[in-house]
Amino acid sequence: MKVKTILVSQPEPKVENSPYSRLVEKQKIKVDFRPFIHVEGVDAKEVRQQKIDLKDFTAIILTSRNAVDHFFRIAEEMRFKVPDTMKYFCQSEAVAYYLQKYVVYRKRKIYVGKRTFQELAPMIKKYKDEKFLLPSSDILKPIVPDTLDELKVNWQRAILFKTVISDLSDLSDVTYDILVFFSPSGIESLLKNFPDFKQNNTRIAVFGNTTQKAAAEAGLRIDIEAPTPDSPSMTMALERYIEKNNKK
Repeated sequence: MKVKTILVSQPEPKVENSPYSRLVEKQKIKVDFRPFIHVEGVDAKEVRQQKIDLKDFTAIILTSRNAVDHFFRIAEEMRFKVPDTMKYFCQSEAVAYYLQKYVVYRKRKIYVGKRTFQELAPMIKKYKDEKFLLPSSDILKPIVPDTLDELKVNWQRAILFKTVISDLSDLSDVTYDILVFFSPSGIESLLKNFPDFKQNNTRIAVFGNTTQKAAAEAGLRIDIEAPTPDSPSMTMALERYIEKNNKK
C-alpha cells in the first residue's frame, strides 16, 4: 500500500531543512508532528522530599537538555547559586552546547562524552572523588545507574521532571498511513489515548530496541525499524520503505 501521510510522535524539528522536510519534498508526502508524551517539572518541595540538598554536590551529570533545564530551574527555585567550581559531565556535544544557555562555557569545567552514557563513564571515573548529582526524569534507562554503581562513585539521583502522556483525543477521527515512535512511552500513550486502537493498514515505525519491544508486547505489527545497518536514521528507514511501496 502506498504511503501518503505520516504522523511522527515527537515535536516538529526546529531546524530549517531537516531530514523530514527533505523527505516531504522528495517523496511528495505529508508529515505531521505531535508529541505523544511531554515533560513536566517537579517542584522544590518534592525535590526536598527526595532528601536532595544541592550544596552537597560538586559535579552534575547531564544526560539530556531536559536535565539541563530542570537542574537550573530547581536551583533557582531553591535559591541555590550554582558555584563556578561546579563540574559538568555531559553525555554528548549537543547537551554540552545546550549548557551554554545557563553558564559561560569557557569559565566552567565541562567534560563531554561522544554519544552514549558508557562513553562518558571513563571521564566520570577520572574524577571519582567528586560528589555527583544525576538530574533525571522519573523514567531512567538502567544502564545509567548500573554504570555509576560499577564505577563506585559517590552519586545520587534527583527526579526533577516526569514524563507525562499527552492528550491526543483530537486525533480520534484522524488516520495516518504510518505512525512513528521513538520510545516505549510513545507506545503507551497511543494505547492509553486509544484503548480500542485497531492497526489494520496503519504501518508502525519504531526507533530502538526498547521501542520495538514495547510495540511487540502491545501486539502491534512492526513494519519499519531503525536504526539498522542500511538505515541508521528513522528518515532513511522511512524513505526506503516509501520508495519500495509507492512504486507499486
